[in-house]
Amino acid sequence: MGLQFRKTIKLGPVHVNLSKSGVGFSIGRKGARIGMQANGLQRTTFSIPGTGIRYVKTKSWKKK
Repeated sequence: MGLQFRKTIKLGPVHVNLSKSGVGFSIGRKGARIGMQANGLQRTTFSIPGTGIRYVKTKSWKKK
């Protein structure tokens, strides 16, 4: 595994994620969050806080 870098800046319900691959962001609260990753993938996450149980749906905006 190589060197990795990620920094998260929290601005209320918005998280801005800075990484080697670019800038991503997410918005939401505990239990529900939607975001756009630096590589163009949209990720929607629903979870039950404190249990480790979560549902994640990833959608690509790139045309096939």
